[in-house]
Amino acid sequence: MGTKRDKNEYLSHELTGDRPSLGTETAADAMDELDLAILRYLERNGRATNYEVGEEVGLSASAASRRIQALEASGAIRGYSALVDDRLLGKRRTVYIRVTLERQSADVLGAFEKAIRRIKGIASCHLMAGQYDYMLVARVAGIDDYGRLHQSELSRLPGVTRLETSFTLRDVLDEVRG
Repeated sequence: MGTKRDKNEYLSHELTGDRPSLGTETAADAMDELDLAILRYLERNGRATNYEVGEEVGLSASAASRRIQALEASGAIRGYSALVDDRLLGKRRTVYIRVTLERQSADVLGAFEKAIRRIKGIASCHLMAGQYDYMLVARVAGIDDYGRLHQSELSRLPGVTRLETSFTLRDVLDEVRG
């Protein structure tokens, strides 16, 4: 059944929105339904105030603030950013680039990953299982813009033996852009 102390501790956490720390939990293990609700809400509304988050999940603004700070400290929230519509900046085409490396040694993978982080036109880079080593996603204004990216950046990446590119005809569903 539990002791009176256990019940008081439980009631205290229920009222404040805090949760007891077990000390041995990973960040994912330590998350409860309130944390998950906060994360879901902040994914959709990153500029929400603590009051708005609290209203959404049933906590006071101060309790929501403490939860958010704990989620930030645990790494569950890695940061905040603005989602900019690339189309308004003239980047109307999504390009998928499949990359094959000469070999998959730690040195070659590391050199490639270090170099790819410096290229401004790459929206994302993913190490893949299967036929290709990496999948890149780029946003470009058009074929000429991609030609520049290919010639001045992609073709000079270390360890690359093959680049295979596909252009989208139309973005049907893109969670980032809506």
